[in-house]
Amino acid sequence: MSRWEKQITPENAWREYPRPQMVRQQWQNLNGMWEYAITSRTAPMPTSFSGQILVPFAVESTLSKVTKSLMPDQRLWYRRNVTIPRDWNGQRVLLHFGAVDYECSLWVNGGLVGSHTGGSDAFTFDVTDYLKDGQNQLVLGVTDPTSTGEQPRGKQLLSPRGIWYTPVSGIWQTVWMEPVPKPRYIEEVRITPQVDSGRIKVEVLLDQSVTDPTMAIRITALDGNQTISTALVRSGRVAYLNVANRNGGPPKLWTPDSPFLYNIRTELVTVKDPFEGTPNNRRPRRNDAEQTAYASATVNGNPLDVVTGYFAMRKIVIGPGPVANQPVLLLNNKFVFQNGPLDQGWWPAGLLTPPSEEAMAFEIDFLKKSGFNMLRKHIKIEPERYYYLCDKLGIMVWQDMPSGFLEGQNENPGDQAEPIRRSKGKEQFELELRRMMNQLHNHPSIVTWVVHNEGWGQYENKRLADWVKGMDPSRVINGVSGWNDRNSGDFYDIHTYEEEPRPAAAKSDRVIVIGEFGGIGWPVQGHLWNPEMRNWGYQTYQSAEEVLKAYQKKYAKIVEYYQTNALSAAVYTQTTDVEGEVNGLLTYDREVVKIPVETLRQIHAPLFK
Repeated sequence: MSRWEKQITPENAWREYPRPQMVRQQWQNLNGMWEYAITSRTAPMPTSFSGQILVPFAVESTLSKVTKSLMPDQRLWYRRNVTIPRDWNGQRVLLHFGAVDYECSLWVNGGLVGSHTGGSDAFTFDVTDYLKDGQNQLVLGVTDPTSTGEQPRGKQLLSPRGIWYTPVSGIWQTVWMEPVPKPRYIEEVRITPQVDSGRIKVEVLLDQSVTDPTMAIRITALDGNQTISTALVRSGRVAYLNVANRNGGPPKLWTPDSPFLYNIRTELVTVKDPFEGTPNNRRPRRNDAEQTAYASATVNGNPLDVVTGYFAMRKIVIGPGPVANQPVLLLNNKFVFQNGPLDQGWWPAGLLTPPSEEAMAFEIDFLKKSGFNMLRKHIKIEPERYYYLCDKLGIMVWQDMPSGFLEGQNENPGDQAEPIRRSKGKEQFELELRRMMNQLHNHPSIVTWVVHNEGWGQYENKRLADWVKGMDPSRVINGVSGWNDRNSGDFYDIHTYEEEPRPAAAKSDRVIVIGEFGGIGWPVQGHLWNPEMRNWGYQTYQSAEEVLKAYQKKYAKIVEYYQTNALSAAVYTQTTDVEGEVNGLLTYDREVVKIPVETLRQIHAPLFK
């Protein structure tokens, strides 16, 4: 175990507010000990349960206190009682799950509330109508096909080996409840920075569409506690807020060196109808006249709903660089080389679930001090507080979409054509891809969406890259990282695990990056996850001196390609050892730093000159 995993108890397991981009004051954390049972998939709901499981850790993990596999023909059951606070009376109650792998159904007091399919995305049930006074019983039933299905699952394999890891099933992120107002509440706040015009675009969505002309949205942008801009718009309309510094100058920009975050408050309010008495067919609708009238409308009383969050002014595009006809990645209109590790996000006792916010912050801080300004979040979606730390501490993120496929649905290097996929498989992949983009949209640290990795379930790559860009033109798109390039997206991305990395060919219409290289292995005795298994790296050494020499050799070529070829980014494999992979900068328990932080910083320094 890592030092943070050794500190976990049912009382301290993930107590932080789980949704930092949209905060309400009232909420209840449901992490802790639940009852559990594992039955046949076809069996009815059990009447007796086997023992207790620590939520939010997957049933296979050590921290769950169960450490059992869930097979595709089985169902995992959770049960616990909850009491709704009396001061929530008169409001609706939402039950939130940060993530459950993979398919689940929820019963409250014996009533079937609903179901969800998808292993990495957050989801919500409105349980109000199922509640009663006193104790309420929650039961969740979960199935998970793992590698017998083609659903997005990342690196999970029923028989883990090599680059494939121990499966994760069931609840693996925070479970929590919150009250929201009746009859309407704010469900989504979508913020897109527009650096060149010095403003933000804000789209506020309620849980249902409203036609009442007295319903409005008031948005306030703040620098610390000081208001810098406000907007009042009719509900269902887009708002734009100018963002300037306290002296009226241009906005403070977000960079890894200066990760400035503005605060934002969003309120659902009622206003005096600016067009009271005007027939509906003569009212201004979605035009300047409506916008102007609502901007100065009179607000009645207190807000009906209030959420707070933050945003940043950050722009990421491709554009001209130091080498003619070779575009580069521009951060806030400047060429900034993106140097980062491949970051798997796995933990020895928690598997996909990090042990704590402190543990996540330690890793990000280690990377920053080592001279990395980016990380590639590899085939995994983290809890939202992870991205909050990336926003706050200042590290850019390439966010991979978790892959999923069955044998025969994956490409091999050199394949000229992509495999065809079942419609059901494509629909699920694209649904979960869209959910990932929607739920993480507001995080300024995320600068790149990575659609496919190597040939893992790759299909219709050009269409998907164009689709992703169309949904989110505020970011750059890496259509496929490694293996078979399909002329898609903004990147030409190669993987090169040779002792000396090879260069990426020049491209006049895309940036060139090395999406994976390195893989220097060193099995540090006393810090191996399983000393009996094959502990490997792409090149494996047995001493700190050999590892450092190999690292210096590899990074010398990265510096050369940056200086002479206008290479935009490089991704070193990897942050930590993972199970049998020992090519991390840190051991799996995060106790041994294989190359000193200051040495790493010196090696990377030429990339930022």
